[in-house]
Amino acid sequence: PQRCISNLLCSLLAGIKIKKEVANAFVKRKKRSSPYEWYFEYYKSPMEQMHERCENYPPCDYLSDQIGFALAYNRFFG
Repeated sequence: PQRCISNLLCSLLAGIKIKKEVANAFVKRKKRSSPYEWYFEYYKSPMEQMHERCENYPPCDYLSDQIGFALAYNRFFG
């Protein structure tokens, strides 16, 4: 076996493994309380889609910080 210099190094070499039940004890999935929350989680508004399109295009993202989202979006995607 390898000799470890520190506990951190040993952990990185061995990997961190925990049982599924233990992981589920502290990582809980948020439950949706209404159909509206479910809908808005999966379907984005047109405005949000426009924001993502601008954020994914670096010149538009940079310009939106300078002059605002609406002007930057219209300049690149008109």
